[in-house]
Amino acid sequence: KARHRLREFDTGDRFSRLPLPRAAVLLPLMVRGGRLHLLLTVRSLQLRRSPGEVCFPGGKREATDKDDIDTALREAKEEVGLQPEKVEVICRLMPGIDKMNNLVTPVVGFIEETFQVTPNPDEVSEVFVVPLEYFIKPLNYKTFSYKTSSGYSTRIHCFIYHDQEHRKSFKIWGLTAHFAVFLALVIFGERPTFEVDYDLDNLFSSSENYFTNLYASIHERKKSNL
Repeated sequence: KARHRLREFDTGDRFSRLPLPRAAVLLPLMVRGGRLHLLLTVRSLQLRRSPGEVCFPGGKREATDKDDIDTALREAKEEVGLQPEKVEVICRLMPGIDKMNNLVTPVVGFIEETFQVTPNPDEVSEVFVVPLEYFIKPLNYKTFSYKTSSGYSTRIHCFIYHDQEHRKSFKIWGLTAHFAVFLALVIFGERPTFEVDYDLDNLFSSSENYFTNLYASIHERKKSNL
């Protein structure tokens, strides 16, 4: 059922011609105890950009990458030791734009529950999993509005997830939370316990409008800078 829902939201390469630097992340889904879970990482404290923050495996596109899927799989292998052939890639969802103005494409794939993580300590300090349902029915959630550098107002989701396995809490927010929420909305087709920036009865078209407005605001700013 999840595969079917996700394929309906596949964007393919429809945004591949946008003139922004490209990046991609892998949203690794696994079934654990009959429930869908999402694998996340914590960035190494040695990294210059966003040290210690929760994110998905991923990064900037390299010249040798064929497409966004290639980028996401290569980065997942480098960061957590996930072999590309061990990922059942399902789709690419609506992209986002990070604070460096990279176009970030989320690639969704299923991995086995038995996957043994081998984090690269230069890039990743911890790896943990969260039930996907948490991103529509959280126990600890807050939101704040954020104005992009181009003046576009958007909503930032922030989740605190207490992980029993690690006996610690993780803060999941920003673009990572944005992708996790959208993934959960697509798969479950349920209304979350908090407000979102989409028309839930027209999720695909409203998410496309959200992205188009965000992109237009950045592009207008670039043109005005020129």
